[in-house]
Amino acid sequence: MKQFKDKEVLITGAGSGIGRATALAFAARGARLWLSDINADGNEQTAALARERGVLVRTLQCNVADAASVQAMADQVHAEVESLDILMNNAGIGSAGRFLDTTLETWRRVMDINLMGVVYGCHAFLPNMVARGQGGHVINTASAAAFIAAPDMPIYAASKFAVRGFTEALRGDMAKHDIGVTAICPGIINTPIVANSIMEGSMDNAERHEKVMKFYQKRNYTAEQVAEVVLEAVRKNVAVQPVSPEAWGMYLAKRIMPGIVGKLSERELPF
Repeated sequence: MKQFKDKEVLITGAGSGIGRATALAFAARGARLWLSDINADGNEQTAALARERGVLVRTLQCNVADAASVQAMADQVHAEVESLDILMNNAGIGSAGRFLDTTLETWRRVMDINLMGVVYGCHAFLPNMVARGQGGHVINTASAAAFIAAPDMPIYAASKFAVRGFTEALRGDMAKHDIGVTAICPGIINTPIVANSIMEGSMDNAERHEKVMKFYQKRNYTAEQVAEVVLEAVRKNVAVQPVSPEAWGMYLAKRIMPGIVGKLSERELPF
């Protein structure tokens, strides 16, 4: 898919961060947008910014952790258009805390959003994309944590490893339908996901949480930079796309120096 003008694009988690930036990047290329978020106010703000680019924008409120909510969203979309051209399963939540400090409630919540939200989105929209027979593309937001799992982030890493694995399997399955599938692995990006993360154990500390947010702010790799890489990955039909330099470093180190990476992963996070 080399151009996006008049393509039907749906993005979950569009109310802020990477979702918002990617929506605006697609809008700048003339795409027709379906914007989804559980936060209606943030979603409407993104929609207003996108409409300034002169494109058609429709907003949907959806809880991606709820299969029925996702299917209802898909039904609403398919009542107007035969199929999406591009689906971006981007909604997600962060979490941090050593395994013994984590609760099963947090495991369920993070997996329901980060992993099952992706599965529900694909399950609801891909049948129509396949039936239409004109190809398309699916973008699933994973993470650099899908390459190297920090001991302070077992739940988040598990969810993102799973998204990457699912994406690679789905890519092989959809190839015969000319539907590309990409796992985006951003890295340390300055977005609201950090402030909204679930913190447990020693990470559940206001001072430490503040340090984490300042670390990401100081790094200041922006959501807009990620968005441009997302669009290029769709153009080139890339399977797994690291984004920031640290994401690329993790991606390559895992392959070249797995033993050293294993030792480094035993260290505390730098905040």
